Amino acid sequence: MDDDYMASFTPLFLTESLEMAMEVENENSKPSCFSCVFDNQNGGRSFSSESYLASGSLKRLLLRLDPSPNDYEEDTVEMFGFQWVTEMALVESCRLLFGLLRQRIHGLENLVQMSSSDFSQAANLHSEAESIRHQCIEFLHYVKVFIFRYLEPPRAENDGMLHPYEELEAQVPSLLVEELHALTLQIGHLFELSSSVLAAFTIQHQAKLFPPSWHLLHLHLDIHWLVLEILHVLGEKMMRQVVYANHFMNLTGENLTSISLFETHCGNLICDLISISINKYIKVRPSEALTSHHYPCTCIKELWILLIQLLDHRNKGSHTESFWSSVNKNLKNIFERPSSSDRMSVFETNQCKDPLSFSWWIITHLASLYQFDRNGNLDEKKQKESNWKFVEELLKKSIDAQTGVLEEQLRMHLQCCLTLCSFWDLNLSVATILWDYYSKNLNSSFTVPWLGLKGLANVSKTPLSMLELVKSCCCDQQIPALYKSSNSYLIFLSILARMMKEEAENSGVHPWKQIKGRIYSKFHRRRMQELTEVGLQNFFNLFLMLAIVAEREDIVSRVLDLLDFLTPSSVTVCQRALIWRGQFAFLLIYVEKNMDISVLAEKLSNAFREKAKEFLVNKNDYTQKQNLWTLLSTYIDGVQEVFETSCNLNLSQEKLLNDGFTMLLPACRGAELSMVLNFLQVVLARLRSVHKRVSQGLQLGNTAANAQLPLVAKEHHLAVTSALWRNFFPYLKSQRMAQMPPSPQLADTAAGFTLLALDMPSKALSDLQPQPVLSMMQLFGWDDMVWPQLVSRYLSHLIQNSALYEAFSSMGYTSYEALTVRSWFRCILQMFIDQPTGMLAKTDAERTVGKVYMEQLIEMTRLVFKLKEVENILSKANVEESVFKQDPKNALVQFIKAVGRTYGGLQTLPEKSAMVAKTLEYLGDVLKYVKPYLKVKGPPEGLQLTYWIIGCLVKFWAPILATSKAQQLLFRIIDCLLLPHSVLQQDKELPVALLSAIQESLPLYLQGLSFICCQSQTQGPYLNQLLGSIIQQYFGRFLPSSPTAPGAGVHPMVLALCSSITVPQMLHLRKTTLNVINEHYLQFKGNAPPPRLASVLAFILEVLQRTQSTELHDIDLVLPAVLKCMVLLNELQVKKISTDILQYMVEGCQAGSGGEHATQLTSVFRQFIQDYTAVYDHRVFSILEIVAVLDQTLVTCLIPTITQSLKDSEHKQGLGRNTAQREAYKRLLSHLTEAGQNEIQKLENETN
Repeated sequence: MDDDYMASFTPLFLTESLEMAMEVENENSKPSCFSCVFDNQNGGRSFSSESYLASGSLKRLLLRLDPSPNDYEEDTVEMFGFQWVTEMALVESCRLLFGLLRQRIHGLENLVQMSSSDFSQAANLHSEAESIRHQCIEFLHYVKVFIFRYLEPPRAENDGMLHPYEELEAQVPSLLVEELHALTLQIGHLFELSSSVLAAFTIQHQAKLFPPSWHLLHLHLDIHWLVLEILHVLGEKMMRQVVYANHFMNLTGENLTSISLFETHCGNLICDLISISINKYIKVRPSEALTSHHYPCTCIKELWILLIQLLDHRNKGSHTESFWSSVNKNLKNIFERPSSSDRMSVFETNQCKDPLSFSWWIITHLASLYQFDRNGNLDEKKQKESNWKFVEELLKKSIDAQTGVLEEQLRMHLQCCLTLCSFWDLNLSVATILWDYYSKNLNSSFTVPWLGLKGLANVSKTPLSMLELVKSCCCDQQIPALYKSSNSYLIFLSILARMMKEEAENSGVHPWKQIKGRIYSKFHRRRMQELTEVGLQNFFNLFLMLAIVAEREDIVSRVLDLLDFLTPSSVTVCQRALIWRGQFAFLLIYVEKNMDISVLAEKLSNAFREKAKEFLVNKNDYTQKQNLWTLLSTYIDGVQEVFETSCNLNLSQEKLLNDGFTMLLPACRGAELSMVLNFLQVVLARLRSVHKRVSQGLQLGNTAANAQLPLVAKEHHLAVTSALWRNFFPYLKSQRMAQMPPSPQLADTAAGFTLLALDMPSKALSDLQPQPVLSMMQLFGWDDMVWPQLVSRYLSHLIQNSALYEAFSSMGYTSYEALTVRSWFRCILQMFIDQPTGMLAKTDAERTVGKVYMEQLIEMTRLVFKLKEVENILSKANVEESVFKQDPKNALVQFIKAVGRTYGGLQTLPEKSAMVAKTLEYLGDVLKYVKPYLKVKGPPEGLQLTYWIIGCLVKFWAPILATSKAQQLLFRIIDCLLLPHSVLQQDKELPVALLSAIQESLPLYLQGLSFICCQSQTQGPYLNQLLGSIIQQYFGRFLPSSPTAPGAGVHPMVLALCSSITVPQMLHLRKTTLNVINEHYLQFKGNAPPPRLASVLAFILEVLQRTQSTELHDIDLVLPAVLKCMVLLNELQVKKISTDILQYMVEGCQAGSGGEHATQLTSVFRQFIQDYTAVYDHRVFSILEIVAVLDQTLVTCLIPTITQSLKDSEHKQGLGRNTAQREAYKRLLSHLTEAGQNEIQKLENETN
């Protein structure tokens, strides 16, 4: 070995040799071999412990150490079943030993042919085959040891006589070369093995018993490798002198040397391995190329690593052919028909249909094997030899139009190239070669048809998605996944980005300076105008990537100049939208790098202003409007993403919010408006969030460099705030009272502006000053003219905002909660205000809107019940917290009841007066809220709700409405709801929906008014008159034509009279009701009965039955009319009901306390007798007979009156005694025991 070589390697060799010496004691004496059998004791290694790598065999070879330091220490050694002298066997019996080796190989081949599927023989065959393989390997290892230990290196020529042994010893090197050559000829190429032997590659590695074919295959691998090892050790021992095979030369006339044999065999072996890889590649899809290995088992993988280590080691020491050089030579033979017949046979036998893709695949996987060190361990920091020159040639073929490489193949090629960039030092030539190709094909979509939608051209829909796509090219990725997720152009960008970053990091000179001329030169006016939409996408992807990794401002400036080449007439709407997205993507890069965006923002916003103006002008031209909206929505998305990604909003973002929005908003409809309002909400929320953080000094870092950040940021925040108020709020304000219910986003946005006014009040519009928050609440939360849908959603955002509450408290505005409750009242009362008035079935859309609004009311109710004033009222009234979880209508009624109970619990006049004032503030102009229902007499749900809620007010707030402050409201309720002009017109039928609503809630009004009539001192007579009028108007309207009429339910006044109300209240209502009935519904016209008499009587009877009591005024007001009906009418139904009433009243008087009821009853019957005995004597006596059965005492008291009436009747007739009358009278008296008998006796005495 030359001195330079020794000088450069001795320190390394010495260090590693010492390490190996320390490991000798632990070495396993079992010879190394190829094994893909792994056991649990493998320790997580990549290779078996018996392998050439893991056992240290390769390392000892390269360090020129004893191949087997623990073996062959005895004087004799057993090989092939014979004993041999260790130090002399190879000198004396070289040919014999190699002959025995060949014999054993032949024996193993015979075993393969003999083996069958008989599993009973599997163990014997495995054992025998394993023994043969072990003998062969052991012999070849012995050869290595013999050369290393006992073979003498060549000496200078000696003219003296040599000992015969020395002569034999001198011939050993040549003999070894010859025998090794013969051995290689015997085993031949790997690909020449039978298919049954090669199939052993697929046997599971976890097996315990292997067939002879498996042992033969692995023995071939061992021999191929050990031949190289032996030749290498021989060369080292012979001091790198050429060893000639004398006999071989003499016989054939060709020179066979140790070196030529090594090179030939090594070339053949690499050729064989490539052939095996070709067979493996045939089944590999392009999309799976990087995840599909090139070796059928780990033994082949190990053999590749051994070749890499050995060839590169020899190359460094003696400038022999490197590993990559040998591989490249073989790969070129795949492309070009080789001259030598043996090489031809290899590749003709295994035709590779796509040699280019295969070359990429095999080189990439071989490059990854450079990560393994001499021990077979992964060492990613290990220096790796590159093969860029050959790869550049492959790259040129991949992009050559004549080659006809498809996109599906090109993706795989560039995946491999990108993978190689991660293994090797980077090479800018690769980037320039690829750029020359892609610059000519920018308009290509680079799709793979069979990938379906995943393979289509991907034009980014938003600036952020465009930027994220490019960012993915600039960071480490899962390269195997790129095949389906990226096209070849994006993989090229990944390659370019990696080179831009790593070259700059490694050399300090940015590669952009070397390549930018090549990139810029490809773009000129004509080229820019030739770009399609896909071409523009690829254009932006390129320059966005460069802006991320190179000179940002220079690149953006050049892009803007290039885009100026595009004239408006030459650009489609989709292309213009893409250009805007691309420019916004550059803005996002600026924001990410904390650079001011004013220049680019102004350019974009000016273009937006022009398009917004066109949008307004063409708002009735659907087609033109659609085209413009494509651009405008692109701008809105872009601005939104800029705000969402901005950390401090201190980079002139306000430039993007120009007056173009004042023209855009009035022309927006439906989904367009929804998008703009959603965008506005995002901007408002982002501004408030960032401003709060900056104001609190929570920005990242507090170094001197950014000490001024809060001040600068606040100035920009005020500028953004001013732009929002100026360009967006006027439209928002104008939509409060639109003809149709506004979208929910309008309320959300208005709430956002309110909170913005709270945070930065100084920049609100002048007409909102000096208290913009109060002005906003009055505009959107408390104004009775604003749609309830808007109010409920708006207030739901703000009710629980503590900062807002504190702001109102600080300005001394105490009505904040009361006005909010008032709005809640209105929102519930007007929940049906936008529904059609007819009884038609609702559409799905209307149901959805109603459901959404109901959910909003439920939320608003929950929040209102958490207001301090409301909580206080509910607490005093002992209302459970679960109330707010109810239906909002029921929750409102519960609140009304709670207010009434709370008022009832107050003791002092000032407290009550304050409560009345607060209550009226809660209500506001409640009749104004329901006026739309009353005006159109619908919808039915609205009328039902109106009468029910206000009826609850009248009943449960009766003590409040009885006060002088509230009586005007009460009178208005009566005038508007119960006694409007239409009701007073008796000849005019009321709408069914209105009548139904009144019928259901009338008891509430009657009970409340009755209480107020009892309480009021100043307006008592007028209120009584009103109560009577209401009863008069509605008693007849709800009275059925007959008691048995179908659908006749309980009369509402029955419910009013029979509910659990206080005694004075009930008595007053009962008296007033019966008085009205008596005056208007029981009066005969002559002898003609009033209409619907049976129904009127049935009503009276039902009241008596339900109340189980008879009052004094019942006797006065009802009994005379009932008795008259019994006397004058013969209708069975009337007579029966009248008799029942009579019975209830007589029995009620008996049960009544004291004699007042009896006296009054007696008085009524006395008058009845006087009025009707003369004409209807028999009927009178008949009625009295009935009464006598019920109350004999009562009739007994009436005897004088009856007798006198009888006599007066006879006297009036002037015919003397009326025998028939007297007989009828006697029948009555016969029921009256002693008093009756006495009266009968008197009458008979008079007769006698």
